[in-house]
Amino acid sequence: MSETPPNFTPRQTDRWLDPGPTNVQVIYILYLAGLVIGISGIVGIILAYMNRGKAGGFVETHYTWLIRTFWIGLLYALASFVLMLVFIGFILMFAVAVWFIVRCIIGLQALGRGEPIKNPESWLI
Repeated sequence: MSETPPNFTPRQTDRWLDPGPTNVQVIYILYLAGLVIGISGIVGIILAYMNRGKAGGFVETHYTWLIRTFWIGLLYALASFVLMLVFIGFILMFAVAVWFIVRCIIGLQALGRGEPIKNPESWLI
């Protein structure tokens, strides 16, 4: 049996994967990066689902907001994609991207102030 050396200290992390404000901030950034690097948005939604219900307090509203932002944005993007056949989808896709960015910025600002999202179940902004 091997023993742990007496001067061994476990590696310290900044706990960005643990539920809380830092994790929420990472998810917002992953979402925004997802507009350029698609896979990061998927990583963000997985983190949001893993930590929802564990943080408590005002942070929970952010997890709800993040999860809904992902799924509603995906729905809007799919509808826009289908409507690209009649050209209006290109305009709508741009509007979806703006909507998505605005929701992430609103969330980041509220998080920075230590405030909950006022209406996390909203479909709009």
